[in-house]
Amino acid sequence: FSLSLAGFIEEPERKYCFECASEEQCQEWVEALKRASYEFMRSSLIFYRNEIQKMTGKDPLEQYGISEEARFQLGSHQ
Repeated sequence: FSLSLAGFIEEPERKYCFECASEEQCQEWVEALKRASYEFMRSSLIFYRNEIQKMTGKDPLEQYGISEEARFQLGSHQ
């Protein structure tokens, strides 16, 4: 499978090619790359933040000084 990255100033259209021994190994790589993505981590943060807030009644991000505006932005893309 291949992975193309666009939008980087240094290398605007860099392409990486991967080879796997099996279809299963290919799927494992694809899933690992998805889990490492910004969007996956962002959605995980939102999910766990909401779960902690349900259990404790407190916003876990508040202790880090994250503004109301930033918290609203995190919660608005669920």
